[in-house]
Amino acid sequence: MRFRILGPTQVVLADGREVPVGGPRLRALLALLLLDAGRVVSAERLIDGLYGEQPPRSAANALQSQVSRLRQALPAEHDPVEFHPAGYRLAVDPDDVDAYRFERLAEAGRRALVDGDWHRAATVLREALELWRGPALADAIGAAGAPAHAARLDELRLAAIEDRIEADLALGAHGTLIAELRELVVAHPLRERSRGQLMRALAALGRPAEALAEFEDARHTLAEQLGVDPSAELAAVHLAVLRGEERGSAESVLPSQLTTFVGREEELKRVGDLLGERRLVTLTGPGGAGKTRLAIEAAGRVDGEVRFVELAGLADGSDVPQAVLSALGLRDAGLRAPAESGWQTTDRLVEALAERRLLLVLDNCEHVLVDAARLAARLLSACPALRVLATSREPLGLAGEALCPLSGLTLPPLGASVLDADEYAAVGLFSQRAADVAPDFTVTPANVEMVLRICRSLDGLPLAIELAAARLRALPVAEVAARLDDRFRLLSTGNRAASPRHRTLRAVVEWSWDLLDNAERQVARRLTVFAGGATLEAAELVCGLPTAEFVDALTGLVDKSFVEMAGGRYRMLETVRAFCAERLAEAGEADQLRRAHTAYFLEFAWTASDRLRCAEQLHWLRRLDAERDNLHAALRRATAAGDASDAAGMVAALSFYWWLRGMRGEGARLAADVLELLGTEAPPGLGEEFALCVYNASLAGSGSLPSLGTQRSVIRSLDRPPRQPFLLYLSGISTGPPSGGAEDVDELMGELRRLVGPDPWINALGAMGSGSALMWSDQRDRARAALATALDGFRGTGDRWGTMITLGALGELAAWQGDPETAGAHMDEAMGLVEALGSAVDQADMLRTRGEIRLRASDLAGAHDDFAGALFLAQRSGAPEFVASARLGLAQVARVRGDLAAARRFCEEALTGGLTGWYVGEAARAEIILVLKEITEAEKAGAPPSADGA
Repeated sequence: MRFRILGPTQVVLADGREVPVGGPRLRALLALLLLDAGRVVSAERLIDGLYGEQPPRSAANALQSQVSRLRQALPAEHDPVEFHPAGYRLAVDPDDVDAYRFERLAEAGRRALVDGDWHRAATVLREALELWRGPALADAIGAAGAPAHAARLDELRLAAIEDRIEADLALGAHGTLIAELRELVVAHPLRERSRGQLMRALAALGRPAEALAEFEDARHTLAEQLGVDPSAELAAVHLAVLRGEERGSAESVLPSQLTTFVGREEELKRVGDLLGERRLVTLTGPGGAGKTRLAIEAAGRVDGEVRFVELAGLADGSDVPQAVLSALGLRDAGLRAPAESGWQTTDRLVEALAERRLLLVLDNCEHVLVDAARLAARLLSACPALRVLATSREPLGLAGEALCPLSGLTLPPLGASVLDADEYAAVGLFSQRAADVAPDFTVTPANVEMVLRICRSLDGLPLAIELAAARLRALPVAEVAARLDDRFRLLSTGNRAASPRHRTLRAVVEWSWDLLDNAERQVARRLTVFAGGATLEAAELVCGLPTAEFVDALTGLVDKSFVEMAGGRYRMLETVRAFCAERLAEAGEADQLRRAHTAYFLEFAWTASDRLRCAEQLHWLRRLDAERDNLHAALRRATAAGDASDAAGMVAALSFYWWLRGMRGEGARLAADVLELLGTEAPPGLGEEFALCVYNASLAGSGSLPSLGTQRSVIRSLDRPPRQPFLLYLSGISTGPPSGGAEDVDELMGELRRLVGPDPWINALGAMGSGSALMWSDQRDRARAALATALDGFRGTGDRWGTMITLGALGELAAWQGDPETAGAHMDEAMGLVEALGSAVDQADMLRTRGEIRLRASDLAGAHDDFAGALFLAQRSGAPEFVASARLGLAQVARVRGDLAAARRFCEEALTGGLTGWYVGEAARAEIILVLKEITEAEKAGAPPSADGA
């Protein structure tokens, strides 16, 4: 199917037949989904778009109804509308949507225009513009957000028309363009590009007076409506007409490129904007980031004279003025007359450029930085019409300098599909360069993960990606991906025409390393111990240099693009990090830095863990998120080095964080590795840490683990207050509550209070445990009182997680007591808290709870959606008990609907996975087996039970 939104919304089959979609609201819904083809669109956005500021009271149900009608309208064999927990997705190829296809073709036409391929540019741009059948989003223009999308598409259409006209002008079609250009100028009198094209076309046809009249009309219109003069570009066209030149652009001498320009559209626009506002613009970034190519592309889009100066080959900075003089085609003096005494090359340049309007591109300034900066400063101060675009691994450091830092090309998120991955520049570059050497290569579902690994491992650096793609001439993509651990050997050959410092990956990094001083090299190699970057505090403490020396060295590394600084964190590109790690090993500092790194992050983990039970919870969760790679790297290194105390301490400190962030699987694997180091019994002084390793490992259904006994025995084994109070919760869900019910829970909590003293959080946790035990023993009034105490306690500490869990229990209790309104209020508040926490596991738990409440209220559709969402989140988080309980909920819905076969299938699927070895898993398993027996009885009786009995 093909979809059209550049005009009335249409669906067209391959044979050309149009599929009737339905009424205005259905066409608007389809248009809103097509704007994000292939991506999930939230229900809230769709409701806002369809119903505006006054949606119906049952907006969610109304939306579901509209989606169902859309599914029925589209051919059943396609059925592209998919439900997701976060909303709905139209599973179609964006290239089958005319708006996406238009944007792709328009961009291809623009690239052809920049490359001087006029015929291709004109053909491709005509193909793009023929997709338009009327105003964009004609059937959804009243939807929230649609006018902005329509305006953007209209602007792209106008730009594509102007690009096509530019190509036609280059092909000499001046006469056929006059009428079209006059219509454009009348419709858009403030668009100077169209006006300039009309002037050039008229002048080329020998009608300069009309061209000059157009300029005067433009000047009058701009002054009257905006109070501004014509732009420099339009003024240049005016000057060219006065001089009798056919076109307004002057000579541009730029290196010709043999390959297409991929990505960097945002940066290209930023450079263009900066060149319109500032006189000195410097592209900075590490070697291989594509600074030179971007500078050439940006300079190629500038009207006026351009000169390109390559400085990489200079051995001495004193040669910089002569290199510029040569690029301008000038000599120090005349052929016959000797140079005047004292006449300097720089003076000659000033004289030559004093009145000249020119963009000077100074490429690769880093190794002659002082001399390049000195010359740029002199020329800019003496030559008012001159602009300079420089590329360097560090700024020139001049007043008024505008910086445009470059790093890697954009990378897809983890788990991206082929459809999603193709939209990112790093993958696009790899795909294009790979096809150059292996013409049959394309990114497919079978190789997309390997392509993503290559692009991510190389930080999206264009040069590194091109070197890797070149290896596909001899190696399969899987082999290239597998060999990236030895990237410097793998990427050791490249373009023989390139400069020596760009032929191999190692040469690129060595060029930068050679520009560092000793202190910068020391900091650079020590920073490699960090994973995922570092804060200034962490970097300073771990690197171990005096403060002033460290700050100067780090500043130098940032200036030289050896280290990136963003969001208050310092990080190295992986390629630079791999090179500097070799230098760390050569210096014999690796073990010393590992210990310093582990010590810092173990202390950080304990500090953060204490803050996770108070009002600062969200702030410290974000800090832990930022340091997750460092924390896990420190844990793995301590385990590998046999540092049992540090490794077990890190597991203990991170336990609550792992739970809050739903990191069951990764936490379990890390804890299991530490258990292998600790053995089958707790080492002296590590009882609490050993127990937390066991509990964390058990959460993902790990194999045979040491037995810790009951929760009571665990608490009684403590000889000091637990440093990680979350141990008490884990022990409860792993070993189960005391066998005597609520009374034993109260007794156990009394013992714990005697051990730890008054602790508001532990007291709230104990009240929640008592309330849960009372619920299940059917003492509902006492249960509500205990849970109310727990709720007050958690709210008093500021712990959103404890508040959320308690609200979920209160909601369930209210539903049991036939009070759906109170149950709904508790669940709404709980869902808000879980959203703030960002825990997929807890979201799965709350969705499961709400699903059970809805099932009890006979809201089968709502219950099904909640259980389906809980299943999706639990599977992604590696929480086997919630996977099982979500499938059990789906079985209950199917059973009530009378679909006993589906109910049985869900139950049988729920029994697979890690449900043995710990209390909550065993309890879920027992409940599933019980429901299976009930399904069997229903099958024999021939009638399903009601929702009340579910």
